[in-house]
Amino acid sequence: MNMLLGIGNELNGDDAIGCYIARNFYMEDWVSIDCGTVPENYLGKVIKEKPQVLIVIDSAHMGLRAGEIRRIQKDSACSAFVSTHTLALKEFLTVAEKHAGKIILIGIQPKSTEIGEEISKECLKSAKKITGILKKGSFEKIPCL
Repeated sequence: MNMLLGIGNELNGDDAIGCYIARNFYMEDWVSIDCGTVPENYLGKVIKEKPQVLIVIDSAHMGLRAGEIRRIQKDSACSAFVSTHTLALKEFLTVAEKHAGKIILIGIQPKSTEIGEEISKECLKSAKKITGILKKGSFEKIPCL
């Protein structure tokens, strides 16, 4: 079994892209969870299920064009990801990595994270691309930051 966790704030434009992907991703042998701003609330599920692959998707300020996608190393998580979460993502990943076979952290460069904005067309296009990559299992095609 594999697991996808989408993280973000629905009220802040592109910060919602991880949640959007999680809500719209369906595939056999996958559990997809929209974590909102509290991924730590789903840590128990990760511990219980022990996924072979755990994908975590969130918007990330990486200094790239809007919609650009990158795999991000755990040590870079604090500086790249939009900080709307109550527990730092790095700490979440430290616990999760003890219970998952492989963790892949995917960041999407936001265009705007302003309150009241919609998800940008650039990030929606990236969501479609990521869904295709996940369905093919070709995570290595996502460049590293």
